Amino acid sequence: MGALSGLGGGVFIVPGLVILAHIPMHIAVGASLISVVATSAGASVAFVRDGWTNLRVAIILECATVTGAVAGAYMAGLISPPVLELLFALMMLQSAWFAIKSQGEVFLPQSDALCSRLRLGGKMPDADGAMRPYGVVNLPGGAALMVVAGLMSGLLGIGAGAVKVTAMDYLMKLPLKVSSATSNFMIGVTAGAGALVFLSRGDVAASIAAPVALGVTAGALIGGRVLPRVNTDALRKLFVVILVLIAVEMGWRAWSRI
Repeated sequence: MGALSGLGGGVFIVPGLVILAHIPMHIAVGASLISVVATSAGASVAFVRDGWTNLRVAIILECATVTGAVAGAYMAGLISPPVLELLFALMMLQSAWFAIKSQGEVFLPQSDALCSRLRLGGKMPDADGAMRPYGVVNLPGGAALMVVAGLMSGLLGIGAGAVKVTAMDYLMKLPLKVSSATSNFMIGVTAGAGALVFLSRGDVAASIAAPVALGVTAGALIGGRVLPRVNTDALRKLFVVILVLIAVEMGWRAWSRI
């Protein structure tokens, strides 16, 4: 599910470990960051090979997300678990709202001036196998939201794919499947930056992180093969439903403990 939606799997792992396995929030966040790196590695290979990932967009935006991720990882040790859980729920609802407002697959004929200069436009495989060009716009707006994505990644133990997909799909007007594939490529670097801080603090339990990482890697390899065949509208609806359900679960848990 993380590979299909571009969320990276952290939005499933953290609630699963906290709600079902009763693992402390900070330990769950550390294990999730490790597993998100595994998800990215498993899914990105197929996406890059088949031409779905926009590497130029990913590399430029990653500068912003890594900065936010390191800051968020340091802040995570200072914030109480219920507050982290409430932040998690609010971020899921915000991302669901942007996904609902997006109107289908968008193919811009050309990029704006800045994105053209940086050659951020690309091509994606069409239904008949031909490569279809698309433009990119609003790089400053997307980069600003990527700082927030990195901050949330370090704070909450996720790849922050929800915010990344939202930034690329809604603000920068990349096609949704390209946004998902590019997000999968980016989340590993973002989560890895935060994971280093958690490792230095001793908040990563190998007995939890290792089996979770093995499971998500297997799932990511399958998701990477399935994404090109998935209907875009169905993918967007799945994206919204998942975000809302997780927001309700985590929000209820946080509210009951505050």
